[in-house]
Order: sequence, then structure tokens, then C-alpha cells
Amino acid sequence: MKFNEIIIILKRLYKEHVRRYLKRILLAMSLSILVAGCTAATAWLLDPAVKKIFIEKDKTFAWLIPLGIFLTFTTKGISLYFARMNIIKVGSRIGGELQNKIAYNILHADIKTLENRHSGKFISNIFYDCGQVTHLVSTGVLNIVKDSFSLIALVSLMFYQNWKLASFAVFMMPLALLLAKSLGKRIGKVQGEASEKSGILTVFIMEILKAAKMIRIHQKEKAEVINSKKAIHETVEKNIKIASIMVRATPVMEALTGFMIAGFIFYSGKLISTGELQINNFFSFLAAMMLAYQPIRSLATINMLIHQGTTASKRIFDVIDTFIETKNDPTLPSLKIKNCDIKFNNVSFIYLNTKEKAIRNINLDIAGGTMTAFVGHSGAGKSTIINLLPRFYEAQNGNISIDNQDIHNINLDSLRKNISLVSQDVILFDDTVRANIAYANSEASEKEILEACDFAAATEFINKLPKGFETSIGENGVRVSGGQKQRISIARAILKKSPIILLDEATSSLDAESEEIVQNAISNLVKNKTTLVIAHRLSTIRSANQIYVLKNGSIIDSGNHDFLIKNSTEYESLYKKQLK
Repeated sequence: MKFNEIIIILKRLYKEHVRRYLKRILLAMSLSILVAGCTAATAWLLDPAVKKIFIEKDKTFAWLIPLGIFLTFTTKGISLYFARMNIIKVGSRIGGELQNKIAYNILHADIKTLENRHSGKFISNIFYDCGQVTHLVSTGVLNIVKDSFSLIALVSLMFYQNWKLASFAVFMMPLALLLAKSLGKRIGKVQGEASEKSGILTVFIMEILKAAKMIRIHQKEKAEVINSKKAIHETVEKNIKIASIMVRATPVMEALTGFMIAGFIFYSGKLISTGELQINNFFSFLAAMMLAYQPIRSLATINMLIHQGTTASKRIFDVIDTFIETKNDPTLPSLKIKNCDIKFNNVSFIYLNTKEKAIRNINLDIAGGTMTAFVGHSGAGKSTIINLLPRFYEAQNGNISIDNQDIHNINLDSLRKNISLVSQDVILFDDTVRANIAYANSEASEKEILEACDFAAATEFINKLPKGFETSIGENGVRVSGGQKQRISIARAILKKSPIILLDEATSSLDAESEEIVQNAISNLVKNKTTLVIAHRLSTIRSANQIYVLKNGSIIDSGNHDFLIKNSTEYESLYKKQLK
């Protein structure tokens, strides 16, 4: 990452997150300066300690100086504790703010954005990248201030004791800075690679958890173990590479320190022999130089820490800055439902990264309170039509209206408030049955929840569960059957009391008995509602007021079941195939 990029990212971090904690950071900095002063004071106290206690054998100083050393270390310890606590809180809160922004983006992002990026990468951003930024703030800021002031104080003491020796020691410091600059460039590149590998590993773990049954039925355990070892090995190797770069400064710093101390002792011997340096000054200088080693080493790695944090920040900002095309505009008027008539006027849509239109020039005129069904082979465009109504996707051409109100000119929240969706891919949360049903209306009364369950034919099986409505159904409802999951989903849709119902192949994956129960529940759900249905089993839509037959994204026939069975070759073919 280039220097200009680093500066831009750091400025943004400061402006959007760090600045609001400036008082707490300044407090931590003030305490860090006190820590630096105490560190230098410890080295300085060795001067009078050697002179007064060991050479002059002054009894008063024999207890005053040890007391001073004790108080210095105590003050340093307390100051460092509160400095670290303050800066850790700041770092953790900034990390939390970034996680909240990523979560907000995920919850408000366009469906096409989420579909074109694996969920595992979002998880890597939330945990891995935000952790790097937290580390930058909580460790980097404190170390820069504490170690910089400690180094200044200790170098000042060294010059105070003997400028000739101090000049020799200071001469070695630029070498450490050159080392840090070199390693910082490499750490930024490797950090990006490590984050990528971490995201791949997260993706892999998520997929093998979801595909547990598939892996076992195809006896792919050994193959996936090999894949897991490969993914983990690559991640481990990148982490080792980062660690090796981080510690690469250690042997060089140790060698520099050894050279500096050896030269210092050699030169000090000459100065002491000529009377230019006293033994007490020597010990004080030696202590200052040894104590300066830690802040020099720490500052030598700050550059790498900054590269790590800013590289992670860039990936986070890329997620946060993703443009959201479909979002709520509270200044727009709310949808006013009258008859609930729905119209599609020359609507066309093409998915991202595809060349062919999913639907083209679709015209629909759906009367309120009626059931309209869409049939056709897979890929004909049925689901696309359903997904355009609640604006999960935006049509590139044409317009869609409800009661003559263009859905793009009304408040998005009010649009979706009036639509319920029941799909074959039922989404349930790892919570209780009651919580999953009440998700549609968190303010619903107990009576309303029970009524919704009665209409959805769900009350009987719910009462048989171990804890009834308070039974936890597991991740995505693994503790209930497919038909039971579907009825919970229908109860949730009933509780929402929306005038528009979208049914996306809601019974296609169920057995005959479950389908009959769910179909009865659906009949209760759609009563007097404007309903759009996708169904592979044409027997479930024979009572639909209007059926549209789609092929290759276009409507080729329309009418009710009786009309289409006589006049539509495509519909007749689909129907007869299911009777075989």
C-alpha cells in the first residue's frame, strides 16, 4: 500500500471514529507521558544511588533513594494500567463501530451485492479485519506516544550524563528506522494475502457445515479432509509469514543493541580512565540505554502495525462504501392500498454478469383480491417476476405499479410492509417457535399468534413439541420437519396481515400428506388477498383466476386452467408431464 493511501485511510479513521474519543485518547497520552517520565527517572536515580549509597555511604539516601525508586515504579505501573485501559476501550469501541457498519451494510445491501460475494468473506471482514483495526488503535496509538516520549526522555538523560556516549548511541537509531520501513512494505502485502486466505477458510468451513449430509451420502469425507488441510495449511503459512516478518526485526535489533552496548562499554572504559566519566554516571547512562532498547524495538514494528491496520481498514471501507441502489426514502409517500391491483408495464430485467435477459417486455394486469399463477420450465423467469415486486431487484426497463402507484415513487418500507413471502426455501432462526412466528409482528398479542397458527394448521404439531411454543427449533429449523417449517412460515405470513401474498413454489418439496395440510393453510392465507403464485405442481393452481405461461423470459400464453388446457400447447405439455 502506498504512503498516500495510508494517510487517506488514517485520516478517514480519525475523522469518522477516532475523533469522538479524543478526550479519552488525550488522557491515555498524558498518562503515557507520565510513564515515560517515570522510566527516565528510574535510570536517573541510579546516579545518586551509586554515588550517595555505595561511594559516599550516606545513610539518609540509603532509604530515600529506594523509596523514590519504589514510588517511581508504582506511579509508572498505575499510569500504564489506566492508559492501557482507556486506549483498549477506544480500540474495542471503534472495532465495534466498524462491525456495526458492516452489519448495517449487509442488512441494507442490494440482494445482487450479497449474491455476488460469499458470506464467508463478510464474516472475515467482521472478525479478522475489524480485529486488526482494533489492534492498530489500542496498541499502535499507545505505543507511539508511550515509546516516543520514553525514548526522548531516555535519550535526553543520556545526553545529560555524557554527550559523547549519547552521540554514539543515537547514531545507531536510524538503522532501526530503515529496517522498520523495509519490513512495513512487506507486511502490507502479506497481510492482504492472509486476509484473503482467512476468507477462503471461513467460506470452506461454512460450506462443509451446510453440506454435511451431502458429503456423507457421497462419501467425500476423505476428499474434504484433504481440502480442509489445504485451506488450513495455506492460512497457517500466511500467518507464519506475517509472524516471521514481524519478528525479523528481532535478530537485527539484538545485533544492533549488542554492538551498541559493546561499543559503549569499550568507549566508557576509556572515558572513566581519563576521568571524563564517573562510575555513577556510567551506571545511570547504562540503565537509560538498556531501557531505551524496548521503545526502539517497539517503534521499529509500529510501521508494520500501521500497514496491517490500514490494509484491513481498506477492505472494511470497500464493504461499507458499496453503493446501495435500493434503499428506503422516508420523504416519498407511503403506499395507499385500495383494491390492490398490480400492473407490470413492459418490464425487462437482466441479472448481473449475465448476457441474456431473465424477463423481457412483461405486461401484467392483476386484479386485486385474485390469485395469479406463473408456470413454465426452470429459468423461464417466474421467480424474477416475484422478486421484482418487493424490489429485491430493480427492473432495467418498464415500471411496476400497485393501485396506480409506481413502486419506485413510494416509500420502500411501506411497500414491503404490504407484502408477505412464503417460499420453498423457508428461513427460520435459531430461536423459539413463538419468536419465529412473531418475527412478522413483534407487537402481536398472544391471541393473534394463536389465531395465525390455527389458520396455518400449525397449532396441533406445535403443542406436541417438548416445550410447545417455547421450543427452540435449531439452526434454520432443523428440529422440525419440512411441512412443519412451511406451516410456521405461513403462520408468520398470516400474522403480518399483508394484502399481497407471494408464494414461491411453497409446496414443491413436500410429500403428499404434508402438501395437503400446507395447501389448506395456504388457502386460509390467501383468502381475499392479491396472490402471486409460482408452482411446479400445476394441480395446486387449478383454481387460480389467471395463469401466465412463461418461456425464455416472455409470456407466451395466459388464461385460466380450463382455457389454457384447451388452447396452450406449452401449458398442456407441462400439465400432462405431471400426470404421468
